[in-house]
Amino acid sequence: MSGSNILFIFTGSIACFKACDAVSRLVQRGHRVRTVATPAALKFIGPATLEGLTGTPVLSDAFTPGAAMEHINLTRWADVVLVCPATANTINSLAAGLAPDLVGALFLAHDRTKPWLVAPAMNPAMWSHPATIAGVEKLRAWGAVFLPVGAGRTACGETGEGRLAEPTAIVAAVEAALARPARRLRVLITSGGTAEPVDGVRVLSNTSTGGTGALIAAHLARCGHEPVLLRAKQAERPAQPCREEIFSSFADLESALTRLLGQERFDAVIHAAAVGDFGVESVIVDGQVCPVGATKLDSGFPPLLRLKQNPKLLDRLRALSPTPLQVVAFKLTRDASAADAQAAVAALLAHADADWVVHNDLAARPDGAGDFPADIYQPDGTVAVHCASRAGLAAALEHLLVTAATG
Repeated sequence: MSGSNILFIFTGSIACFKACDAVSRLVQRGHRVRTVATPAALKFIGPATLEGLTGTPVLSDAFTPGAAMEHINLTRWADVVLVCPATANTINSLAAGLAPDLVGALFLAHDRTKPWLVAPAMNPAMWSHPATIAGVEKLRAWGAVFLPVGAGRTACGETGEGRLAEPTAIVAAVEAALARPARRLRVLITSGGTAEPVDGVRVLSNTSTGGTGALIAAHLARCGHEPVLLRAKQAERPAQPCREEIFSSFADLESALTRLLGQERFDAVIHAAAVGDFGVESVIVDGQVCPVGATKLDSGFPPLLRLKQNPKLLDRLRALSPTPLQVVAFKLTRDASAADAQAAVAALLAHADADWVVHNDLAARPDGAGDFPADIYQPDGTVAVHCASRAGLAAALEHLLVTAATG
C-alpha cells in the first residue's frame, strides 16, 4: 500500500483548501501523488501550492504542450484516482459521459479495474438536487466509490449535508481502496433496529445499536472491499468511511433491500439488522380506530395496539438478487444453553437459505452492548469458527466470504 501512485483531481470548490491537507498526509505516508486541477479549482488554490505539496507540476489543460496524451498516461500510472473536492457540476458532467476538459477525458480513459473515488463537496441544496442524486447513482452503478459527505455548516452559511469529508477520512478511504484482497467483494450489510410507527411520535423498537454491523462494514472497507451499510436512522456509523443508506421501519428496510439487491450487484449480504417481528396493524383509542403513524395520540387515553406479523426478510434475500449471493444471518438468544442455542440456529436454518449463521447470546454482554463472543455456524449445524470478539467476527466473516468467492 505504501508508495502507491495516487492521481488527485481538484475541482472548483472552496473545499480545495481542505483537500490540500489530505494531499499532504498522503505524501507524508509515502505515496506518490500527482494532481490535476480544473481552471475553477485554481481560482481557490494556486499551482505553486500543489507543486509544493507533491513535488510535481499540476496539470489543468488537456492541450498543454507535451501533455496531449496525459489523459491516457495518468490513468495508466495511477493505482487509484480521487476526485476531491467533487462539485455538482463535475459529478453531473461525468455521469453524462462528457469530456470537455482534462477531468472528463481522464474519466473516460480510466482503467476501470482500478478504483475511482469521489469526495463530494457542495451546498446542501445542490447535494440533494434530483440531478445530483441521479448523477451519483449512475456513477456508482459504473463502479465509482463515493465518500460520505459531512453534515453541518457549509461555507455559504447554510446548514445540512454536503461538506467535504475530513482529511483523515479521505486518507483512510484512499488506502482502503488500495488494499488488495484476493477478491474485492461488494457486500450489503444491514444493521440497527427497525422502528414501527404507532402514531406521529411514538414507535415500537428494540435496543439494537447497530454497532456490530458498523464494525463489520469498517473492517471490510479497510480490507479493500466495497461495503454498503444499510443502517437504522439511529444506528452507529462505521469508523471507516463507506457508502451508507438509512432505514427506519420494516417497510423502509424491505423497500431498500428490494431496490439495492434488484438494481445493483452484490457478492454477499450480511443481515445483522434487528428486524421487528411485529408491526402495528391498527391503533384503537377510546373505541375509535386511529390511523397508524398519524398525528400524536392524546396521552390521556391508553391505546390498544393490534399487531401484525412481519414476514421474514432473510428468507427472501436470494430471490431479490438476480445474481448468486452469499448470505450471512444472525441469531440472538438470551441465557440459552449450548443445546438451546444450537436448536435456535437449526430452526433458523430450516427456513432460511443461509450460508452461515452468526450466533451470540445476550448473557455474554449483560448491558446489551459492547464486545461479545460469537459462533459462526455452517448449514449442517456445526460451528465453523468461534470468535472471541466482534473484531474477530468481522475478520472471520471476511475470510469466509473471500474463500467462498474464490473457490
